[in-house]
Amino acid sequence: MVFVVVLVWSGIRPADRLTWWLEVLPALVGAVVLLGTYRRFRLTPLVYGLVLLHCLVLMVGGHYTYAEVPFFDGWFGFERNNYDKVSHFFQGFVPALIAREILIRRRAVNGRGWLALFVISVALAISACYELIEWWVALLSRQAAEAFLGTQGYVWDTQSDMALALLGAICAVALLSRVQDRQIRRLTDGGG
Repeated sequence: MVFVVVLVWSGIRPADRLTWWLEVLPALVGAVVLLGTYRRFRLTPLVYGLVLLHCLVLMVGGHYTYAEVPFFDGWFGFERNNYDKVSHFFQGFVPALIAREILIRRRAVNGRGWLALFVISVALAISACYELIEWWVALLSRQAAEAFLGTQGYVWDTQSDMALALLGAICAVALLSRVQDRQIRRLTDGGG
């Protein structure tokens, strides 16, 4: 219900309609995938909650554009609006836990060290792919490029976006692995 309410709100007079679609589309695709796989491969409540939170971040960014989200101007003395940096942190944090859960439950990787390496690598690869998509959109649609990219004149925007996704993935693995492991045990012991 929260997803639908925020989605509807974000679609009412967004700052730029094309940017709204570009930012909200990953949330819509994610929702369809999660709904389609719910019965066959139910994920932990932790992952579903974090996916919802990430979708909300995307929808808020889509409504205002990332450079114009209120309350993010001038944080810590920065001249730019850093809401996009929050989004890129989530872009590493949430996919890391999704990848981790799939890899654990499919028994695709042996050993905790290898698991962490693969999880962080998957999250970083997703971030890099997203940066390529942003670049292609910018090339194809010059008018919406600045609003979608949200670079705000920052020459190292792409690199800092990927660094924040990497940091998000590392934080997810370091902070939530035990919680996720407990939820996976409960889910798989219960036939999930």
